Amino acid sequence: MKQFARRGSPYDLSELIADGIVHGVGVVMALVGATVLVFYAAVWTSAAQIAAAAIYSAGLVLTLSISFSYNLWPPRAGRSKAIWKRLDHSSIFILIAATYTPFLQRGMGDPLIMALFVGVWVIAALGIALKVFFPGRYDRLSILLYLAMGWSGVLVARPLFPLLPLATSILIVIGGVIYSAGVLFHVWEKLRFQNAIWHGFVVAAAAVHYAAVLTCFSLAG
Repeated sequence: MKQFARRGSPYDLSELIADGIVHGVGVVMALVGATVLVFYAAVWTSAAQIAAAAIYSAGLVLTLSISFSYNLWPPRAGRSKAIWKRLDHSSIFILIAATYTPFLQRGMGDPLIMALFVGVWVIAALGIALKVFFPGRYDRLSILLYLAMGWSGVLVARPLFPLLPLATSILIVIGGVIYSAGVLFHVWEKLRFQNAIWHGFVVAAAAVHYAAVLTCFSLAG
């Protein structure tokens, strides 16, 4: 079972299979969910909300698809594996900013909410540059940026949450907690099935945040 580890992967065959299943489920759910969300937004919401739904959906599908490709890419592929790694780590910044977009769109008239919207996308761009041009050099800083971006919404909780359905606000917090809890497994590299567990948390949190986005549109007054 350890032959994969000897060939360059830190995971054995059962771990790779488990991780592949988690990713496969996540990608399928993202594709179906994105289709439903964009269709609903196109029929029932405004042009601005359609754009927000499209940005979120694209970020979700892109991130999970890249993660799926990177984690199942042959470890001995050399340079191509390294490129997928940069894309994988960069796409996390895109997912965080894209997930914020439908919620912040509801309060664009508020200067503080608008500032956060611009801020998360600027930080996402900086984070992507960090991963692309300095791969492997600032990994701890990147994790801190992920968490800081993810919880930066507390800065606008007071003006934003009254604009959102209660269910949406609750789901946003629950998803954030799941993501944050999953980071513990992301850094616990000696744990068997660590990668599959971490990605399981990612898929679960993404599903909760998808529900938050859907309720943001469907339950809005």
